[in-house]
Parts: sequence; structure tokens; C-alpha cells
Amino acid sequence: MNVNLELTDHCNIRCRMCSQSLRDEAHGAPMRFMDFATWQNGLAGLEGLPDVHLCPHWLGEPTLHPEFEAFVEYAFAINRDNRIFKRFKLHTNAVILPVARARLLLRLASQPDVEPGTFEAVHFSIDAWSPATYAFVKGADHGERVFRNVERFIQLRGEVPFPVVHVTLVVQEGNLHEVRDFVDHWSRVFRSVNRSFRVTADWPPFDQDAIYLRRLNAGDQARSDAWHARACVDVGIPPLARASGSF
Repeated sequence: MNVNLELTDHCNIRCRMCSQSLRDEAHGAPMRFMDFATWQNGLAGLEGLPDVHLCPHWLGEPTLHPEFEAFVEYAFAINRDNRIFKRFKLHTNAVILPVARARLLLRLASQPDVEPGTFEAVHFSIDAWSPATYAFVKGADHGERVFRNVERFIQLRGEVPFPVVHVTLVVQEGNLHEVRDFVDHWSRVFRSVNRSFRVTADWPPFDQDAIYLRRLNAGDQARSDAWHARACVDVGIPPLARASGSF
């Protein structure tokens, strides 16, 4: 059972392909941050439910929450013997990932009183290789910082099995020219820490690192599909046979 408890619907970038960037009210109401009591009550309500996979994300950027660390630490503190959730995954754009936060996440992933692999994945939405393309696609000049943050997280994790890391590029006209560079770069990073990984055109597995070339759902789907197919051919992987649920 996948459960999204959204810490915030605020975001700190304005991606060209994300509807979040096109509106001031993500859910038809002013954007907010979840209060701690709501987080506590939400987690308590999960106890007894079967095979809960928890994610603190939906439309916003969870690491923007001013109490992000406290929220995540609390979730793992009450999850002894996996009584609240079986799996946990984090989706983030990695703009706010200082070394202290990276170390905290990795420490939580190694908690001795939960099953190995409980913190199963961090999904980094990157969508570009060069700083200029990042600024164009993401609407903010954070490309160099994001690459530095994600590379450091991978280095700090080293050969520890979990969480697995997924680095994602949503294929579109504005980044199509550098898909090969994106794949080559992150392949080198994973190899530098002796990690097995795959390059995939579909949702990546949760037992292995991955470079995910994601297909964009758009008004002109045929054009988006053609961009995605071209990107897959360029890097030597089979394109999807049909559109997937990407944005």
C-alpha cells in the first residue's frame, strides 16, 4: 500500500514540465507546511495496515519543510520492527541537501531495529546535465549545487546497500541534446563507488541504483513519445512500447 503524506505543497523550483509551476495553489488552497501533530496522527493511523510504503511527498518539495529532519527522525523512531511502515522512499530535487542532512538520512537507513532496506530509495529529480540546461528546464540556477549534493550523497553512502539511488531525467525538447551526457556522467559516478546500476526507460527497481529516462506526458503525446524513443536509442536501451504515467 503506497501512502503519500505530503509535508508541503511548496516547491523551490519551477520545472517547465510540472503543473506545480503553473499555479499558485497546488490543491485549490493556499500552500502550507504540515504541522507536527498532523504528521504524528497520520503515522499513527497507519499502524496495523498491511505493507505500507511511505513517501513524504506529492506535489511539493519535502525538504523545504523547516522541520524536515524532525519529521523523518520521528517516523523512524516509532517504526521499530516496522510496525508503522514496511518501506520508505524520498523524492527530492536535491536543492537542499547539505552534508548533515545526507548523513542523517543515511543513519536512518541503517537503523538496527527495522528490517534492512526499510529506507529503500531516494529518487533525485535532476532533468539536465549542463547548468544552462538545468536553469532552462528547472526555472532556477541550481544545477551545479544539485550535482554536488547528489554526488556527495552517493559518495557518503558508498557500498551500503540501501537506500538505492535513482537519478531521473524527464526527456523533453529542452534537454534531449544532452541525454547521453547525463547517462555517461551518472554512470561514472555509480562506478566510482562500485555500484551496480541500470539505465531504464520505465520506473526503476527498488533493489538497484538506476538512471531513469522518464517519458513526459504532454498535450502532444506523439511528439513526447518520439523524443523519449530517440533518447532511448541514443543510449542503447529499448524505448517503452506505450505511454507510462509520467507527470
